[in-house]
Amino acid sequence: MDHRGTEHAGTMRAGVWRLLCCASLLLSDVLATYPLSAGDPQLTAAQSYAQTRNNGRPPLRTLNPAKLDSQCRSRPLDLVFIIDSSRSVRPGEFEKVKIFLADMVDTLDVGADATRVAVVNYASTVKIEFLLKDHSNKPDMKKAISRIEPLAAGTMTGLAIKTAMNEAFTEQSGARPRSRNISKVAIIVTDGRPQDQVEEVSAAARASGIEIYAVGVDRADMRSLQQMASIPLEDHVFYVETYGVIEKLTSKFRETLCGLDPCAMGHDCEHICVNSNASYYCKCRNGYILNADKKTCSLKQVKVEVVEDPCKCEARLVFQKQTQAAIQQLTAKLADVSGRIERLENMVGRA
Repeated sequence: MDHRGTEHAGTMRAGVWRLLCCASLLLSDVLATYPLSAGDPQLTAAQSYAQTRNNGRPPLRTLNPAKLDSQCRSRPLDLVFIIDSSRSVRPGEFEKVKIFLADMVDTLDVGADATRVAVVNYASTVKIEFLLKDHSNKPDMKKAISRIEPLAAGTMTGLAIKTAMNEAFTEQSGARPRSRNISKVAIIVTDGRPQDQVEEVSAAARASGIEIYAVGVDRADMRSLQQMASIPLEDHVFYVETYGVIEKLTSKFRETLCGLDPCAMGHDCEHICVNSNASYYCKCRNGYILNADKKTCSLKQVKVEVVEDPCKCEARLVFQKQTQAAIQQLTAKLADVSGRIERLENMVGRA
């Protein structure tokens, strides 16, 4: 090999070595990140810092209706709507928000094993209209939405996010455990500027695993929407000019929340396949239990206690033997007693 070939090979080896060093540093950095838990202040701070860094990016998507895929199916979610009903939202506009919620419910695959929905209503105060565990079918859910009334007064958006995180997204309220890997999603709809702090509480919510979408209407404060929403901001911040067109966001959210249907793509379940985010698990029909392979089902074994009846033929011989033995014992005792009486009589006669 000539001098140039040797030099070229050395350059390649040096390049590979530098690449491996960079990869190892990157890996150690990633591994160092994993121990942070949901409530860790470092993770909350990191969420807030990442949000600040991304606030310089294009902040929002204006409405641009996409072609609706009729084959799309919403992935299983724990979904909480956080809706502003402050004084700035007129009664007719609030009705538009309720229509938007009802339309969203229609696009979702609602059910105990699919998407669960809750609604948090806020102004100066916060009211949880219904929890994730309250309604498992669309008619009941839409009826509950139709009964929601505006609260009026101020705009305590930060308090509403905190209430959703601490009360609506809990297992006691119907949220699935973390082990199920069900996405937790909050959709905030507001038309004003928050009267309390939203950046820190939003960062804490995101750090706990909640993905936040912010929908601004008309006079909504763009900076607040950016502080609340998850990143990338261009996928999580929406804006519409009036409540009159908010319903058209339904198709955009359907596209955003669309997921694959693992059960439809093929599964090994003997009875029932249940979607679980990007995966699935198996269930059995009533009267069956899931086997150890987590796929097949077996009929439930009903334990029946049989009480022996001495009159039945299976136990009759045993009963007869027991009776004969008892009679023999009584006969022996009677014979013994008779013998004693006879000896006693003889003794009395001799006297």
